[in-house]
Amino acid sequence: MKILVCDPVSAKGIALLQQQPKLKVTVLPRKHSEEELLPLVRDMSALVIRSETQVTRRVIEVCKNLRVVGRAGVGVDNVDVEAATQNGVVVMNTPGGNTISTAELTFSMLMSLARKIPQANQSIKNGEWNRKAFQGTELNGKTLGIIGLGRIGTEVAKRAQAFGMTVLAHDPYLSPSRAKSSQVEIVDLNHLYAQSDFITVHMPLTDETRGMINSKAFELMKKGVRILNCARGGIVNESDLHEAIQSGQVGGAALDVYEKEPPPAEFPLRALPQVIMTPHLGASTKEAQDNVGIEVAEAIIDFLLHGTVRNAVNIPNMDVKTFELVRPYLGLGEKLGRLVSQLGPKRNERLVITYGGKAAEMPTDPITRAVAKAFLESVGGSEVNHVNAFVLARSLGLQIESVKSSEETDYNEWLHVAAFSNGERVSAGGTFFGRHHEPRIVRLFNQTVEIVPKGVLLLFTNKDRPGIVGYIGTLLSKHGVNIANMSLNRDAAGGQALTVLNLDSQPPAELIAEIQKDPDIAKVRVVRL
Repeated sequence: MKILVCDPVSAKGIALLQQQPKLKVTVLPRKHSEEELLPLVRDMSALVIRSETQVTRRVIEVCKNLRVVGRAGVGVDNVDVEAATQNGVVVMNTPGGNTISTAELTFSMLMSLARKIPQANQSIKNGEWNRKAFQGTELNGKTLGIIGLGRIGTEVAKRAQAFGMTVLAHDPYLSPSRAKSSQVEIVDLNHLYAQSDFITVHMPLTDETRGMINSKAFELMKKGVRILNCARGGIVNESDLHEAIQSGQVGGAALDVYEKEPPPAEFPLRALPQVIMTPHLGASTKEAQDNVGIEVAEAIIDFLLHGTVRNAVNIPNMDVKTFELVRPYLGLGEKLGRLVSQLGPKRNERLVITYGGKAAEMPTDPITRAVAKAFLESVGGSEVNHVNAFVLARSLGLQIESVKSSEETDYNEWLHVAAFSNGERVSAGGTFFGRHHEPRIVRLFNQTVEIVPKGVLLLFTNKDRPGIVGYIGTLLSKHGVNIANMSLNRDAAGGQALTVLNLDSQPPAELIAEIQKDPDIAKVRVVRL
């Protein structure tokens, strides 16, 4: 089997691959464009990449023998994961390999901001001796605000505490028990903004985090606050940051990541002396590169030679036969996890997955991982997968439980997901219908439903009154939104009903606002599965 190493990877990792007599390894000396790659990948079984090579749909479809893409790093933004999945190609990454290196870079940047080390270094190299221009500030006694208290955020907090800093943290997904044991003060975002002398972000880039550090956020911060981003470009709005530094509201910034990498030549922040910039060095230590190189090599060897999947972002860790057996449950589990996540609060203490009937006979670990991965997507975005979902859950203090039930129900096989937070419980259950094993959601909030787990759902409770279904249909039609399927359950005639509609498109905000005006309709929510 042939392996193509497309990007610079640790020599130790390459040596591991080369030691396998059944593997033939080719190492490319430089980055290749898509057109250059096409003739080189045709008979490859595996591609090893970092962040430079783009594994596009064309590359995947040309590579007829391709079985696995191994990314020596965390993000897989340069891989068309959907195309890989459709073509039966496993995509693997190396979660956790750069935790310490990124935490150390963040703290190095923090110290550089406090003492103006890069600026002073450049000044003296220019032949100057201007000590007064580089008066800094001590970290001891200052307050560090950490937004996102996962693995890296936790390591940064430890280092800050060692320097005598007060550490505040904000993480809406952190459970109360995990928050209590974190040895830092968990606060709301506005409090963190108002009290922090330095603010660092350690979150993935999601719809929720994109641009969250913006002009409105800067207005709530201390005058002269210093901002750090060694997480993902796009979390900090670069244009707003530029304006805030020029106005004096922000005293300085240290950036390792950018909205566009590399930043364009006209990048405005480049000209500001208060800004320290590094070229995405979070994982750029010898130790981190050795770790991820060895980790990706071991994962590819295990898969190609033994059929074992680990560190995969598009299928769970299991052998091929097991995967075929549990595949229907993986899809249903993801839908249930995603649904419960969007219907409940952000901060949860427990996630319980219950298996009944034939489902209790399945290998539950990969299914539980699929549920957890989907449940945590709002926290981890594209970076959470079947491999690291449990690690992310532990960092949040979220306890995940799997239960096999002997309870008799109307279904031969069923899966149930429940999330618990401060005494509140949000739950959904599913099964399969017909010869083709079509998935259905059959329980929601302890009510019987029949929902096709697909696309956009519009959910609401309503008084059971004549004409309400037609009224909703008219409103949807008015806004050009079509109904694909419908489920309605009521507790009694004239009582309360739960209505769930499958829609062909995302309902506009104006439509939701109009529905909410009806006094007989409540708890209007839109969920995307």
